[in-house]
Amino acid sequence: MNEDPRIRRLQFRAWHRGIKEADLAVGGFFDRYHSEWGEEELDWFERFIEEQDADIMAWALGTLPLPDAWRGPMWDRFVKMDFVEIGKK
Repeated sequence: MNEDPRIRRLQFRAWHRGIKEADLAVGGFFDRYHSEWGEEELDWFERFIEEQDADIMAWALGTLPLPDAWRGPMWDRFVKMDFVEIGKK
């Protein structure tokens, strides 16, 4: 367990989005990459998780245009979705 309150708070928010698909996308992204992030990336993610789930998912699926504020290397990693694990029943 991480002792940094900011990291714990971000992880909780990443995994408690409101819809399962957003939990998997945002939470999976956080779990996979947060240990590599510096302050700039943590600040980006902190702002990003304030967005609505429906918007995040629409941007990721390309059904809504991505606002310029999110463009860059963090988004490029997020949109790959290669960190999402899909379980089998």
